[in-house]
Amino acid sequence: MRWEFPVGGARAEAARVAQKLRRRSRFYVFLFEVREELFDDDFQEELMRAYEPRGQRPCPPALMAMAMLLQRYTGASDADAVEEASTSRRWQLVLGNLGAEDAPFGQGSLVRFRERMIEHDLDKKLLDRTVELAKRTKKFGWKKLKVMFDSSPLEGAGRVEDTWNLIGRAMGKVVDAVAEALGVERDQVIEAAGLTIFDAPSVKAALDIDWSDEDERHDALQRLLSEADVLAAWVREEVSGAAQPPVSTALKLLDSVIEQDIEPDPDGGGHRIRDAVAQDRLISVGDPEMRHGRKSRSKTIRGFKRHAIIANRIFLGTAVEPANRREHVPTGRLLDDARRHGVIKDAYFDRGYLPAPEVAALLTEGAQIHSRSWHSSNRGYFVKEDFHIDLDAGRVVCPAGATAPIAPSGAAYFTTKDCARCRMKPSCTPAARRSVRIHPQEEMLIGLRESLSTRTGRENYRSRVEVEHRLARVNAIQGPKARYKGAPKNEMDLNRTAAVANLQEVDRLRRAA
Repeated sequence: MRWEFPVGGARAEAARVAQKLRRRSRFYVFLFEVREELFDDDFQEELMRAYEPRGQRPCPPALMAMAMLLQRYTGASDADAVEEASTSRRWQLVLGNLGAEDAPFGQGSLVRFRERMIEHDLDKKLLDRTVELAKRTKKFGWKKLKVMFDSSPLEGAGRVEDTWNLIGRAMGKVVDAVAEALGVERDQVIEAAGLTIFDAPSVKAALDIDWSDEDERHDALQRLLSEADVLAAWVREEVSGAAQPPVSTALKLLDSVIEQDIEPDPDGGGHRIRDAVAQDRLISVGDPEMRHGRKSRSKTIRGFKRHAIIANRIFLGTAVEPANRREHVPTGRLLDDARRHGVIKDAYFDRGYLPAPEVAALLTEGAQIHSRSWHSSNRGYFVKEDFHIDLDAGRVVCPAGATAPIAPSGAAYFTTKDCARCRMKPSCTPAARRSVRIHPQEEMLIGLRESLSTRTGRENYRSRVEVEHRLARVNAIQGPKARYKGAPKNEMDLNRTAAVANLQEVDRLRRAA
């Protein structure tokens, strides 16, 4: 179903309404003016192939895509969006249903449409369409791109809990899945499995112990784990659909939570909670994709990282990853997003992106890389940067002038004789001899250090602040907390947020013309 835009008298009436809107409603007027250009025939065809509207009054998918943008711009929930579409003149102006008493879509339609958008990558296509609008302003050159990367924290929507509650909540997920699969009430499953810890608001309340008493805590943990084992065994023996989702998914989640946080007690007598944190530890049953991570030494993240690549102040692509994933993981797909719009000639990175193999590949393509390099730390002794690395000559010269050849293994070893009689030995290393390991991309790292050692290089790299400002704009629109659970849904939300930010920039550029 195609979104048909008003013509004749209806269009004239809409234009009159647009003229009466106040200055703070200017963005709605811009969306009204640009909607036919944004949702051209080709894009509408793509949307229609991906989504077949259902219901008594089918709604054009292009109109629903516009409603998604309005949702993100205003922060409206699905229920709010339905209400705004039936009562707000600003929404009705953009959606083309001025004066209508009912919204052209329902809450269920919005949910189903978002699922199709994610399934067919149409949220990315929507972002691409906003880039095309930016190109048509002809304010920038797009043949040779100067791209910039950065990331920011996105707090997860799931509840972060301790081990006790994680296990209890995971058990609850199993109970709910079994109840759904069997078509029975939750209480019937609890009674049939012989569970006793679901008769209180929380697991800790059901255990009802003195939490300051170590022995009581130990006994309570054994009881909790015993009930988890009883539940899992009962499900696998008594429930015919235990090997199929959603029951199998819930059982796997319960197993994962116990395995990551519980270990045998070395003193005997059962199990205990691990002292160490498991790698890739699950922190929320509500959203199993959330992870603990860091943006810096002092700033922790509980959820996700949102990544972006921009050029000419316009977002070209985004990515959402669990917070514990290394910074460089989405580099390749972000670069692919940029290449759809031009050839990359300059790339500005935070150094967390440097390990990506795609960064080295950019160099071979002739692009210029701009980033801070890594800095070594050696507790007050000389570090790698204090040595002169001559890759052409295949040697490394130490601060005292001693020379060591670079071996095929990628390391340069100074002789024990050189190090033993060196007057700078106290500042070098307490070891008998010194070695310097050459990074596979050492040439690039040397170039980065040399560039930032000059005033021009530092000034050039500071232009990367533009992507930080654009991510701040994203945060102002989207907020610091995820709206949905799971990386795919939040990436969809980030893409439409970037699309809104791009449209605001296009509006600014057109008014400046």
